[in-house]
Amino acid sequence: MKKRFFSLATALLLSVSSFNLLASDLIVVQNSDAKSLDPQVSNDVPTHRVTLNIYDRLIEKDKDMNLVPGLAESWKQIDPLTLELKLRKNVKFHNGEPFSAKDVVFSLNRAKEAPSLIAYFSDIDKVEAIDDYTVRITTKKPYGPLVNYLAHIGAGIMNEKAVKERGADYGQHPVGTGPFVFQSWTSGDRIVLKANPDYYKGKAASDTLTFKVVPEGTNRTIALETGEADIAYDVDPIDVEMVKSNPNLKLAQNSAMSITYLGFNTKKAPFDKKEVRQAIAYATNVDDIIGAVFLGAAKKANSPVSPYVFGYNKDAKLYTQNIEKAKELLAKAGYPNGFKTKIWTNDKSVRKDTAVILQDQLKQIGIDVQIEILEWGSYLDRVANGEHEMFILGWSSSADSDSALYALFHSKNLGGAGNRTFFVNKRVDELLDKARESTVPADRIEYYKELQNIIQEELPFFSLIYPDDITGMQKNVEGFVPHPESTHILYQVYKK
Repeated sequence: MKKRFFSLATALLLSVSSFNLLASDLIVVQNSDAKSLDPQVSNDVPTHRVTLNIYDRLIEKDKDMNLVPGLAESWKQIDPLTLELKLRKNVKFHNGEPFSAKDVVFSLNRAKEAPSLIAYFSDIDKVEAIDDYTVRITTKKPYGPLVNYLAHIGAGIMNEKAVKERGADYGQHPVGTGPFVFQSWTSGDRIVLKANPDYYKGKAASDTLTFKVVPEGTNRTIALETGEADIAYDVDPIDVEMVKSNPNLKLAQNSAMSITYLGFNTKKAPFDKKEVRQAIAYATNVDDIIGAVFLGAAKKANSPVSPYVFGYNKDAKLYTQNIEKAKELLAKAGYPNGFKTKIWTNDKSVRKDTAVILQDQLKQIGIDVQIEILEWGSYLDRVANGEHEMFILGWSSSADSDSALYALFHSKNLGGAGNRTFFVNKRVDELLDKARESTVPADRIEYYKELQNIIQEELPFFSLIYPDDITGMQKNVEGFVPHPESTHILYQVYKK
């Protein structure tokens, strides 16, 4: 009898232990895999959501987009060209190497040359280690947004030794100072991270953080319902009620600093003519997209800049459907009978559905559209190479219009650096440069106002909507706070 009681007690204890172990593991599903775990290789949200947890930055952004100390305890502007940062001591990289100024110098010098980050860091002239815990950054000219960009996820600080040892394979074997340590990556399936026991802020609230790739939105919601996932990013609007009505689930929905747009390759006919681009905008009923695809979880866009970003121009041109005007513009451009073309997108459900609506609406002015769905990594690469005609993509900004405009429209940034429309406009370049160099907010607002007016007239891309960020999660998930950039911080998130 005693033996049987012991066995039952042991089984119960093991069961409770297993439950506690599972409770400390957090599983997140998102629509795409990361492109690389080298923070300087790709500037896309699915990648950022993973690398955010592996690396720290010199400066961080809190949930209200305030700049707060990170690996830099403090910073000050010595003169218009010089920023000095005092670094945190007693921080270790995941490989046990001590963090110091030489790793900052290495990381930022490398960032200056990275194609995906050139829009943010190319104006840096030199980065110097004054001592082991002091770094001085000198810019080629006054550069107002620099401090903001040191908090960019692509500015994650890497260990020089680890990068050089791994060489071309470093993106599959990342080493940071962040709250989670890389454990494994099954391409196209999952990335597994483990809590960093030596993290300078203290150990993360969850022992393991797993990012799983689930391309279909409804399947992400089903993963929540079945308990296979704890958090689901980018819940499709059509599935919002499914989450809300489930007593075991909860929803976080907020206005994000992002846009969804229809881009044109302005180097390819017929999209080299602004009348064609404008005709497409006039042929589009964005309200149909908001109603049918986003079910109201989005707002109509009149600018590439979100209303929540400094410098937004509420008076920039808002396109509304006008079929006759669209036909007139097409005829003026030399295409009275329309033409055949392609829209590229990735397999994100709302983008595919948006493409279908655009395909149907553009028929009204004689434009015959074929939709092509590409795998995420291939999609970004091919659009960066300029192989596309039209494409649907999004852009997540920080709190300054420079991050919403410079990478996307400056002629320095053609291709993978952000300007995937291959748009070149001398006045736009001039205004973007002036806005960067100015430290007077009122002047910068005027520069950005004119910029948005030009872009909405020239229309290298057609800003469609400002979408809400929608995240579903289990009821017992605690500590989740939505971030305006849609790159949610998971350090303090856990399951009760």
